This record gives sequence, structure tokens and C-alpha cells, in this order.
Amino acid sequence: MNGWWRRISLALTVVFAIVVTYASIYRWGMATFEGESVPFVQATQKVVESLTTAGFGGHAPWSSLEMNLIVLGMNLTGVLLVFLALPVFAIPMFRQAVQSTPPTSSDLTDHVIICSYTSQDEVLRAELDAIGVPYLLVDRDPDVVTDLVDDGAEAIHGDPERIDTLRAANAGEARALVADVDDETNPTVILSAKRANPDLRVVSVARDHEVAPYHEYAGADEVVQSRQQLGTSLAMRAMTSFSEKLRGTIGMESNVEVTELLVEEDSDLVGRTLEETDVFDRKGASVIGAWLGGKFVVAPGPTTTIEENIILLVTDRYDDFQELQARPIPTHRGHPSRVVVCGYGTVGWVVAEELRKEGVDVDVIDLEEGSGADIVGDVTDPETLSEADLENARTVVLALDEDVPTIYATLVLKQLAPDVEIVARADEAENVWKLYNAGADFVLSLPTVAGEILASDLIDETEILTARTEFEFTRTDAPALAGRSLGDVDVRAETGCTVVAVERDDELLTDLGAEFVVREDDELVVAGTEAAIERFEGLTHERSR
Repeated sequence: MNGWWRRISLALTVVFAIVVTYASIYRWGMATFEGESVPFVQATQKVVESLTTAGFGGHAPWSSLEMNLIVLGMNLTGVLLVFLALPVFAIPMFRQAVQSTPPTSSDLTDHVIICSYTSQDEVLRAELDAIGVPYLLVDRDPDVVTDLVDDGAEAIHGDPERIDTLRAANAGEARALVADVDDETNPTVILSAKRANPDLRVVSVARDHEVAPYHEYAGADEVVQSRQQLGTSLAMRAMTSFSEKLRGTIGMESNVEVTELLVEEDSDLVGRTLEETDVFDRKGASVIGAWLGGKFVVAPGPTTTIEENIILLVTDRYDDFQELQARPIPTHRGHPSRVVVCGYGTVGWVVAEELRKEGVDVDVIDLEEGSGADIVGDVTDPETLSEADLENARTVVLALDEDVPTIYATLVLKQLAPDVEIVARADEAENVWKLYNAGADFVLSLPTVAGEILASDLIDETEILTARTEFEFTRTDAPALAGRSLGDVDVRAETGCTVVAVERDDELLTDLGAEFVVREDDELVVAGTEAAIERFEGLTHERSR
């Protein structure tokens, strides 16, 4: 604030000097060319009238050419001062001077401190808001903090590397801190956080996986290696989809079709909740799950809003999805176990390594020779892609580090191999829709994946299923639950699992509500992580004894 007052004082001094100088010139001109002596106060009045274009009153007109030129010069400079200098310099200066400075401290408690503000933090903020966990953003840029506060977010201005800033953020009463500045700065933030509160849980973001150990040495409790975990997520998707896992659990003998449907942006379903659309009920379909950006939601509730590019996991006895205005995503059934990975940076390398560990045949395309690529060339060149023998591939993973060539390569791939699944990486979340429109079947953005993983690491109140989560479907009997409704048992709350279907008398029932009563001979199809499924089996075993 003091800096702005100094600037205002300087501006006023300059204006005062201009008025005094012009008044002196005016007095001299009137005495020299008009033969009239004008008092200084009166000369000052005439100058102010000139600068404000208010007129000159009784002195006009002037008989001498020289005096008319002087007054003309005053008029021109006055107009420039009023209509140019004031709006460009003075008014913004006064406006910023009277604005309050951004806050530098907070009294929040049991909150998450986020240092500093990045695109992936938007995803984390949404997850924290959803369960009511308070958070506080700390950023060095006062303008960023002001904008965040104006948007209703809790934020303070300060250097997150400084202990006094973190103490001002009430680190002593916080539940966790996220170090998300850059790879070199984050260790300093971690050290300061541990000094401000030795018991504070600290999660750090490492963009380069090679720096992750140094974040751990600094004291980070967990390190989110964003690019490496994005590669793992893309590899898991290329290995198998949730629809294939569910189809395998139900059994090939069932006549129920399991499909993943991409709801495109021009669909009438976009913007409506599941309960507001009756198209699934009319087709005898059930929505078992949904991919919302970088997380998977099991058995989404009726109030779930269908967003553009959401992927719905649907059980359906029909093959016609035209009425749903959604695009079925290709399955791996009937395709060879071979994946083509385009790009061999950190993400592409992780994708290839993860796939090879599972025995998947992988071919890598990259621009650089000697990088370990099987094919050297530009993936946006149709000749390079043709060399990759796409007809004998089930999936192409686009792991490039720039979105523009990724979008272009997607367009080329859809022309060369329309039946091959395209799994793509996006560096910017705002480019996800472009990749889907270009023809990609599954897209994960780096900020979204990192944000969801941060949320899953920080939030204990609910389980967030990210693309890297080992998620399974299993089929089991549950005699201990016989005669009880799903609402009474509350399987999800007790075990983290969700009952997505029940096989009864050779019929698969997927329209399950809280009032659904389990029978003794029912076979339950349960979805959850490996640990959750173990808890479910333990629960049913204990109650059956």
C-alpha cells in the first residue's frame, strides 16, 4: 500500500509542477505579447481552465500570434493529459491504491494447505469441496490471490518457502499440506512445513520422477509422480477396460451386453441427471459406473449429472446405441494382444514398461534414434503409422508431450485404423474435448490425473477410484446377507464395495435399489478394490458363522 501512495504522491507532484510551469509561461506570454500583467493566482486559474478544457473567459481572444500559439499548445497538452494520461495512468493507480491488499494470514483449522495454485489444484479443490474439507491456497502472486479470494476461495499471499508464511497459514492446526510449486522449490517448502509443524502430513508433486527421492529426503510423506502415474494409468487402460472386467465376471454365457459409452458433446443427454433421462430405463439398461475425468464412480446416483465426454459403463441387452446419442468404445475382444505406444518420454516409457511386465507385445514409435524405439519416425506422418502394422494392434497409446501433434495423430489414426482403440494423453485439461472430437476413445489429462491422485492421497473420508487403482469385479454368494435388504446391510459403508448386479435364477438383475432383498441362492457381482473385496468376503464369512 505504501508503494502505491508514493506513486500517487509523485503523480500529484508532477501535475502540480505542470500547473506552476504553465502558469508562469502564461504570465510571461500575457506580459510580453499582450502587454497585460496577470497575477499568478489568476494565471493559475486560466491554466486549470485550459487543462480541464473549461474555457478561458474574459482573456479571449488574444491579439498576438505568439499568445494564441501558447494557448493552443496548452489546449492540446491539456486534452492529452485529461483524455490520455488520466485514464491510462492516474485512474488505475488510484483504483489499485484504494483496493485492499490480499490477505496474508488465516485462522482455518483442520484444513489442507495448497502451495501454490496450479491447474491440477482445481481438481483437488473440487474433491475437497465435495466432502466439506476446508483448504487454503498460498501463492506468491498477490494478483492470483486477489482473484481467488474474489472467486470465494480461501487464499493468502506469501512465500510458501518461508516458515512465517506457513505459520500465518495456521500450519499448526492443518491436517495436510500439498507442495506443488516446482520440482526444485518443493523440497524447501517441505522443510519449512515440517519446521512449522513436525506432525503435519505433507504430499509433494514431482513432475520429473528422478527428483522424487529428494522430496522424500526433505520429509514428504508421499510424493505424487504425476507423469509416471499418468503412464501407469494409460497402461492399465490399454491392458483392459472395466467393461471387459465386468463382462468376464458375469460370464460369457450371459446374454447381457456390457459396454462403455462415450457421451459426446452434442448429445441431448449432456446436462441432464440420470434420473431426468428415461432412455436407459426404456432400453432395459443400467448404468453400472461412470468415468468422470480421471476418476471412476461405481453405481452413480440418480442425481449424477451427465457431462460431455463422460464414459458410462452400461449393461444392455441390445446393440443399438443410436438413441442414446453416445459412441460405443471399442473392446479388446477378438483383437491381438499388441499395443503401439507413440512417444517415448517419461509417460511413454512407463506405459511400455508396465505393458511388457504383463506380457503384452509392445512396439514403440519415437522421433529420436537410439531412444529404444522400435520405429523411428513422426507419429503424425501416415507412412510412419502404416509401418506400425496397426491392423494387428488392439490399442494405440498416444503419449506425446504436446497436445497439438496428439490431436493431429488421432485424426490420422481414425482414418488409417478406425477399429483400433485410441488411448491418449492430454497435457492441458482444456484439450480433452478436442481429442475426443478427433476420435480418441479414452483420454486422460496430466492435471486431472495428478489432481485426483492428490485427492485420493489426502482424503480419508471417501475412496476415490483413479485410473491407476487396482479395481476389480468379483462374483460371489453371500448367504449371511440372505433376507436382508442392501439398504440395511450398507455394504459400501462397511467394506468400500458396491453390489452392481445379482444373478438370480439364470437372470442378471442390475436395477438394484436400497430396498432390494438378497436371497440365499443369489450370486452377487461386487465391485471394489482388492482390499475392499477382501473386507466384503470377510464380512459375509463372519456373519455366516
